[in-house]
Amino acid sequence: MPAVAAAPAPESRLPGMLLAFAVAAVAFGLGRLMPLVGGAVCGIVLGILVRHFAAPSATFQPGLRYASKQVLQWSIIALGFGLSLTQVAKTGLESLSVTLATVAAAGLTAWILGRVLRVHDKLQVLIGVGTAICGGSAIAAVVPIIKPDDHDTAFAISTIFLFNLLAVLLFPVLGHWMGLSDLGFGLWAGTAINDTSSVVAAGYSYSHAAGDYATIVKLTRATLIIPISLAIAFIVAYREKRSGASDFSLAKIFPWFILWFLVASGIRTAGLVPEAILPAIHFIAECLIIVALTAIGLSADLRRMAKTGPRPILLGLGTWAAVALVSLLVQHLIGRW
Repeated sequence: MPAVAAAPAPESRLPGMLLAFAVAAVAFGLGRLMPLVGGAVCGIVLGILVRHFAAPSATFQPGLRYASKQVLQWSIIALGFGLSLTQVAKTGLESLSVTLATVAAAGLTAWILGRVLRVHDKLQVLIGVGTAICGGSAIAAVVPIIKPDDHDTAFAISTIFLFNLLAVLLFPVLGHWMGLSDLGFGLWAGTAINDTSSVVAAGYSYSHAAGDYATIVKLTRATLIIPISLAIAFIVAYREKRSGASDFSLAKIFPWFILWFLVASGIRTAGLVPEAILPAIHFIAECLIIVALTAIGLSADLRRMAKTGPRPILLGLGTWAAVALVSLLVQHLIGRW
């Protein structure tokens, strides 16, 4: 009687998940020591370095893929519990014209400059969205939709971080030189600096009032992750349909985790989440995003990133400058500065 071939054993995610959690734990500690850098950036940098000097074997890959995709989506959903939509509504309406102008400037500049510099489409989207909305969180939200290479994601986050750091150092000096009011600087920082931690650092170094206002403007800006992610999803779906992809499915490409993000935010807005547990939820979200970005770093190829050259950094610089200038211009036109 012929022997029946055994079914192949399912790939275990455990080794890769354990590796991602271990490196992420170190990154979390470093982030606490260097709050301006943050655990997420430390995670992706540590992951890249580990990958470069001691590349994980194939045994680790299933777990790393799972952490860089599914865990990333969970982290975005968890972030929704910390965002009350009513909390930012008033300030959002006040800053809406500036916010929309800067988002449009980021998208248009990234598209035009990306073609001039010959940066490919997915990296253009990552840098454009990261600059327009909220740095690493926005990049994390669109990664499951456009499915870029891990080294592109790592490159985009590193580029965004570079200009976040420059903004923290330069914006307060420039704000005083231009004579911006506390609210004027808060509006500028909240609409033109990418990452929330960098907005907070720049805002409060200017004044307490500027810091408060900048933080609320930034939270309002972060809500644009939702419509922009959905718009990108429909563009991707449309392109796949036109290309005749055999496995095309709107349900498959649709970013369902964004809907769960909305549900989480709605639950928070309705007051169904006790205030006492919000810090714990925020902590869990922070840990999950550090694990996910660490896994992306562990999958990124530093040598391949180096071959990309300076063009993505120039793209990031041009997009960041456009956002900063447009924010000031719109403030001037509407009489806020």
